[in-house]
Amino acid sequence: MAEHAAKSRKIVWLNVMTVVSAAILIGAEVFGAAFAGSWAIANLFSLDPMWAKILDALFLACGAAVMWKFVRSAQRIEPFTE
Repeated sequence: MAEHAAKSRKIVWLNVMTVVSAAILIGAEVFGAAFAGSWAIANLFSLDPMWAKILDALFLACGAAVMWKFVRSAQRIEPFTE
């Protein structure tokens, strides 16, 4: 019975496009802030390039976690299937 229920679901493309568009906009801001923050901290403490790259990776991982949480929350509000 679960197979039949999965086959009868339809993708709501308007909701998918809404969430994807918002994710692109918010992602640009989140990842821009991550790069700016890591650059500012690296310069403030005069870190060598290796530590600056480590900060980049750490801040980008945090940004990816924020984006994952955003998309999952947005998907609950704007369901992708009906």
